[in-house]
Amino acid sequence: MAELKSKLPYTTAQLEDLFRQLVFIRHFEEKTNFAYRQGKVGGYMHVYIGMEATAIGWNAALRHGYDYVITAYRDHPQPLLMGTDPVHVMAEIMGRSGGTSKGKGGSMHIYDIEKGFFGGWGIVGGHTALGAGLAFAAKYRDEDRVTLCYLGDGAANAGVFFESLNMAALWDLPVIFIIENNKFAMGTRLEYHAADTEMHKRGFPFGMRHERLDGMDLFQVCDDAKRIVETVRKEGKPYLVEAMNYRFAGHGAADNDRQLYRTKEEEDEAMKRDPIALFQAKVLAEGALTKERMAEIDAEQAARVEEIYARADQSPHPDPSEVYEDLYTDMEPEKGH
Repeated sequence: MAELKSKLPYTTAQLEDLFRQLVFIRHFEEKTNFAYRQGKVGGYMHVYIGMEATAIGWNAALRHGYDYVITAYRDHPQPLLMGTDPVHVMAEIMGRSGGTSKGKGGSMHIYDIEKGFFGGWGIVGGHTALGAGLAFAAKYRDEDRVTLCYLGDGAANAGVFFESLNMAALWDLPVIFIIENNKFAMGTRLEYHAADTEMHKRGFPFGMRHERLDGMDLFQVCDDAKRIVETVRKEGKPYLVEAMNYRFAGHGAADNDRQLYRTKEEEDEAMKRDPIALFQAKVLAEGALTKERMAEIDAEQAARVEEIYARADQSPHPDPSEVYEDLYTDMEPEKGH
């Protein structure tokens, strides 16, 4: 395909790839919601709808297969972007044996250590200490790896997060804490759970560099992520980022009462900054991609997700006997019980 004239610092192929990632994550997450409604997802599930630009932009700044990533329970996009087989991710969400954790972890516990993804974690804020630990390991081995540690705005109030910030600053650890501030901790508005709603300032007492950044405009996220990752890799010191998002779905898949804590008018206003819509408006204004080409890519990715879902649905459930495997201690039942 011939290059279109554009002022954007991306080739046509790069722009198509970015758009492909945006719509793929959106379609994938919508399909997981469908699976949940069909009763094919056990436990709980949290989707990334509306927040896609944050994960895509930061992932683009990493050295794949080298840098580390760890996050909380809204953890589907990171492994998908880092190269994990999407069928394995969908299978894990559906509790199937072909999943990344053999179907035992579910949506909140996807892992792919070979790709550098150290998982989703369900204890709010607890994984931030692990993120600091990954960075400590890299520094101990004298490596220039960078660790991304995502967390939500609710987790930013957890005591362990402040302890992790202190240790990261004290020991100069190469970790970037990314607070995905989507305005709500479950059903609690930001101003009701945080005494200081500018959460990036959590880094101030520890002398840590900190910024509040746009998490919805993919081009801006890419620029900011590249700048900060390069800085941390070069200097080996921590950084705290507050990525401003807005989740278009509920806190979790079962959250159908979000109108109890936010209005339809607020949602409609926020959706004007849908990452996909912002991207499309920008590339169309610059003449970088056509509506027709983006429609083709969107349809391709929608079909791809349908195939992923079908293949994951064919994976069997784990055998009940496997519940005693992959544990820290021997839990084989005694004979006769």
